[in-house]
Amino acid sequence: MPPFTTHEKIHLMDHPGTLVSPAHAHLSVVIPVYHARDCMSELYRRLVLALESITPYFELVLVEDCGGDGSWEAIAALAARDPRVKGIQLSRNFGQHYAITAGLDHASGDWVVVMDCDLQDQPEEIEKLYRKAQEGYDMVFARRAFRKDSWGKTLRSRLFNQLMGWLTGEKFDGALCSFSISSKRAILASRAYRERDRAFFLIMKDIGFPLACLDVEHAPRFAGETSYTWGKLFRLSSQVIVSSSTRPLHLSIRAGTLVAGLGFLAILYLVLRYFLMNIAVVGWTSLIVVLTFFFGLLLIQLGVIGLYIGKTFEESKRRPLYHINEFLNRGDGA
Repeated sequence: MPPFTTHEKIHLMDHPGTLVSPAHAHLSVVIPVYHARDCMSELYRRLVLALESITPYFELVLVEDCGGDGSWEAIAALAARDPRVKGIQLSRNFGQHYAITAGLDHASGDWVVVMDCDLQDQPEEIEKLYRKAQEGYDMVFARRAFRKDSWGKTLRSRLFNQLMGWLTGEKFDGALCSFSISSKRAILASRAYRERDRAFFLIMKDIGFPLACLDVEHAPRFAGETSYTWGKLFRLSSQVIVSSSTRPLHLSIRAGTLVAGLGFLAILYLVLRYFLMNIAVVGWTSLIVVLTFFFGLLLIQLGVIGLYIGKTFEESKRRPLYHINEFLNRGDGA
């Protein structure tokens, strides 16, 4: 699709009431929205300016994840004045990656951008991702070389990536994020992945189409506070680890084997000491400590196995990943 001509840009600026939804979007921008009411107007303004420099044929897919702070009302106001804004409100809070999935399911563009709503992912960087993709890549992910986060969020992110790397056996680049652009064929392929434990980057990486990473400028949060607490990050990491790797089971087996081996050596030592040195085994305290350790280790191993069984049970239900409460400017391409 050709970019805007100068005449078209002037026409849209002078006649904002004549905006129409494109019959076919060249670029779709999917944004999960949660507790971001104060970001919506500025996000929309900067997105429109950035996208109009690439193509006139674009749409904004804003997925509100029931934050309850007025974000949906802000999205509805944008959708009322610009048909290029698709507003999707989920029926309840499902989580960021489910909101991304809902947006991808209803994006119609030849290229689909995924980004956060807090303007730390800067709309002006979309053109860099788009130009990189034109070099022959189906997916280009942004790399935040210099993060502008608080020390607490940075620490959580680093611990999360180190834990993920250790328990999955893969190297995770903590600078990579969901901010990306993907071709339509990559998005269509991703729609076949309907598992409940979802991580957008891992799904796209598993598809196997040509992928590149590009350094972008990271900005401070425009308004509000991050919703990722230690508890949410722990739940997300456990979900991703269980869904993408069986290494915790192998580690559990190794730990059990190691402890059993140490126990056998301890028994051998006590038996030899009794028969060769005539020293009886005494000490109830040491016995209780050893038993407590063994039972603790056993419970941990059973918990790991139970976690995998539980996830298998959840997947077997085949429940929908999300439900939509309201859809604005749906259009024919959704």
